[in-house]
Amino acid sequence: MPRSDRLLRLLQHLRTETTPVTSSRLAELSGVSVRAIYRDIAALRAAGALIDGQAGYGYTLTEDGAMPPQRLSRLEIEAVILGLSAVQAEGDPELAKAASDAQAKITATLPEQARHNAEHESLRAARVDSKPPMVVDAGVVREATWDERALEIDYVDGEGRETRRRIWPLSVVFFERVLVVLALCKLRQDFRAFRLDRIRPLGTTRESFRPRRAALLRQYLDRETGPIR
Repeated sequence: MPRSDRLLRLLQHLRTETTPVTSSRLAELSGVSVRAIYRDIAALRAAGALIDGQAGYGYTLTEDGAMPPQRLSRLEIEAVILGLSAVQAEGDPELAKAASDAQAKITATLPEQARHNAEHESLRAARVDSKPPMVVDAGVVREATWDERALEIDYVDGEGRETRRRIWPLSVVFFERVLVVLALCKLRQDFRAFRLDRIRPLGTTRESFRPRRAALLRQYLDRETGPIR
């Protein structure tokens, strides 16, 4: 791994681990020797990161030199933490982990009092009812949406009928109980909403609909969305 990548990961470990973080714990997380951690801590300090502590005691990231301080009001902090906790509660494992990492990065850039508020914020989102299990990898759907590439899917509707579809995925929507992909269905030549838990193993294609996703999504949302089939 390039040293620059290792230093960025070390910063992230300092953001997310309970402080002070010992050099042995950082070495375990980073997959390097304790001596390498000493050198990397010195490099981060030289680059502007304010890291308190020393060998034998542990380290605390006091000021993150990787990102400028964020100036957020108390209400903005509440909104950010609530939104990210909702993603952690409702998202698939990959997305939930990304939300947790983003929260740690944002919190690390806040001034001291604001960081204290964020770390002890009282607002949280929680999932009460579990979502239906999914066979499909939600990350594949997200990636196809970002890349604006068509997907081949087998879809089982609410009455148990299965059809093969080619869709242009436009957006993934998180409803209270299900995840839904809004799409242009090539079979029906119309907009449709597909529940991810009813999609069977799918495959990406080389068919691109770039740069039409944003315009198609606006067109979809301008129409009255019918029932989810």
